[in-house]
Amino acid sequence: MKVSAVRSDGIYSKIMSAPLDKKNDIYRYELMMPFERKWACYNVPMKAKTPNGYDVIMASRLLGHIEPTKVDETQKQNIQLISDSALWEKCEMAIRKSLKCFTQHGIDLPVREYLFTILLANAESPYIILNEGYCGDGGIPGYIFSWLIPNEYTLEHLPVALAHETNHNIRFQFIEWKNDITLGEMMISEGLAENFATFLYGEDKAGPWVTKTDMTTLNEYIKPIIQDGLNVQGFENLNAYLYGDELAKLQNFPQVGLPYCAGYACGYHLVKHYLQKTGKSIIEATLLPAKEILDAAEDFWND
Repeated sequence: MKVSAVRSDGIYSKIMSAPLDKKNDIYRYELMMPFERKWACYNVPMKAKTPNGYDVIMASRLLGHIEPTKVDETQKQNIQLISDSALWEKCEMAIRKSLKCFTQHGIDLPVREYLFTILLANAESPYIILNEGYCGDGGIPGYIFSWLIPNEYTLEHLPVALAHETNHNIRFQFIEWKNDITLGEMMISEGLAENFATFLYGEDKAGPWVTKTDMTTLNEYIKPIIQDGLNVQGFENLNAYLYGDELAKLQNFPQVGLPYCAGYACGYHLVKHYLQKTGKSIIEATLLPAKEILDAAEDFWND
């Protein structure tokens, strides 16, 4: 397996020193162009055909990445914090370690080359604030992003986040992504990824999307709402179930009465229940259809 990094630190340093009117193009063509195929899967062009049109700059902003035009001297320390070669090696090893878990079990991964990078997050993004300063995206096989506000906590959790995203990367090599994905399918995907991350790094390294939900809230309040919505489809409808009402409201999506990342937390505990009940490994479970896991873990909703 080939795992390669696009070293964002040097590119961010270049953006920081560049004139304002050059910053976007450096970001676009030097940092994002290697991921052009990934963006194309989301129908995001590198550059819009019209001024202020939808492109990789706008999409990055919506995801909570820092805007290139805001990469100036105020970001110098953040750039330095992601400039340590040992950090990049640690991140590469997290991805390699994750891939090896599957290849050692005789699983032949169709994708042989993996490209990743670490991006700076927008400290004012509500999504980043609620996620304790870090996040990731590994939904397109072969490409992995993580973005963060660099500090001791986020840098410590970065390899864990990359393991989570690598699990997505592997799952979607075997389970075809559907645009009409249901809440149940999405929740299982996230639950598998976080169980895999904690399998490798320990439950104390679980992300805030799990740890911020206590078991009483999960069992008495979240589960009934999630169970009723398992067949909901459409990202605008899934949003509140997965991320909670607060974030859904910010994006003008329907609200369903759920707290922060309820769907993530529910998915984590459902998959954990499934693994304990069936004795299957997280490696085996990662490749299974969501329906098989949901059917086998039907008693989860009664706990």
